[in-house]
Amino acid sequence: MTPPESFEVGEDGAGKRLDAWIAAAAGLSRGEAQSLIERGLVTLDGAPAPKSRKLAAGETVQLQRDAADQAEDTSAPFAVAYEDEHLAVIVKPPGVVVHPAPGNRSGTLVEALGVRMPLAPAAGAGRAGIVHRLDKDTSGLIVVAKTDQAYEGLVAAMGGREVSRTYLALVAGTFALPAGRIEAPMGRSPRERTRMGVVSGGREAVTEFKVLESFGSSTLIEVHLGTGRTHQIRVHLAHIRHPVVGDAVYGKSANALARQLGLERPFLHSHRLQFVHPVTGVAIDIVDPLPPDLAAVLEALQAADRP
Repeated sequence: MTPPESFEVGEDGAGKRLDAWIAAAAGLSRGEAQSLIERGLVTLDGAPAPKSRKLAAGETVQLQRDAADQAEDTSAPFAVAYEDEHLAVIVKPPGVVVHPAPGNRSGTLVEALGVRMPLAPAAGAGRAGIVHRLDKDTSGLIVVAKTDQAYEGLVAAMGGREVSRTYLALVAGTFALPAGRIEAPMGRSPRERTRMGVVSGGREAVTEFKVLESFGSSTLIEVHLGTGRTHQIRVHLAHIRHPVVGDAVYGKSANALARQLGLERPFLHSHRLQFVHPVTGVAIDIVDPLPPDLAAVLEALQAADRP
């Protein structure tokens, strides 16, 4: 058996079943989580609880895994754009999952980072150092905390909207105005629980964008996140009928265009991170250019647009 792992239930976990919540938190399948609960390897505030038990915010769930369940794949590629003793800004390539989750229990960025640098344990088991995420097929910059002091400062800065996150995206269609702001609450889709959507009564979500280049059937835009909801950029842009080209989940209407451009993933890149260092107070401003696959698509569009 491995040492016990502790997970604190946040506000978003209140009312969820124990088995479903710990599966998502620990990167297990629902069946694996239920098996561990039935074997007494999952406790709630120190005591056994049934798998159907509804959780409350602030409760602590402890999990003990079989040794064979430990993640051992540390091969995920990444590059370091900035690093000091407190934090690092990482360049994540497409295809890499940030932390263990159902269906992607190993081979994650967290595991690879863990053998390269210390990571703040305050972020929780399986998510050490992780302050924010990028989707599996989104490339670019992500900041990770190496110490709990940096983690707490970065989380507070994220919550206070003091971290500027800029993305580059190629979206379907063109815009009548040079910039826009999307304010649409988000939550789980009531029809497909594995997807997010714009839903009445959802959590506040704000996305701003600026047009950079138009190509007739598509437009390159710069996107700024005001909030950080799961799949926010992809959902918001699809909501205004300008889905990210190459997004097979939220942008199916642009599938033909993606095939035409040779895109095998969403054209979405975390291009720039700006924040004040939570420990030293130094201004951090890191830019990462488009990776080769997206740069090639953009160059082809620009070449076709020249007279």
